[in-house]
Amino acid sequence: MQFLIDSTLDGYAPILLGSLAKRGWLELLSIRFTTFQEVGLAKDSSDRAVWNYARKHKTIVFTSQQNMQGQDSLEQEMRNDKTQNSLPIITIENLSRLEEYNYRERCLDRLIEIILEIEKYMGVGQVFIP
Repeated sequence: MQFLIDSTLDGYAPILLGSLAKRGWLELLSIRFTTFQEVGLAKDSSDRAVWNYARKHKTIVFTSQQNMQGQDSLEQEMRNDKTQNSLPIITIENLSRLEEYNYRERCLDRLIEIILEIEKYMGVGQVFIP
């Protein structure tokens, strides 16, 4: 399962992956976090470009942005173009709380739940965690 990490989560990606590894999930599941830079997207890419990349490469967008404003906001793009086969956009509800161990662990619990039951989340659009 590949996740495209929004630039707002770049600094948290190693922490989240470390926690998943510590719990043994990286040995059981194929989980990969990629950054915009790694996939050739500019840090300030439009939400439309991010959504198009994710759809084309069957990647889950992992973000903390909840902005629904604008014609090409990620939420608007997803609403306009999602299908029953579209992977969800996973959004951390409260970025500042990722510093808290318990909140971060709850987010990871939900992330694993989504991965294990991905069929239930196809075509739903945005999923907020925890």
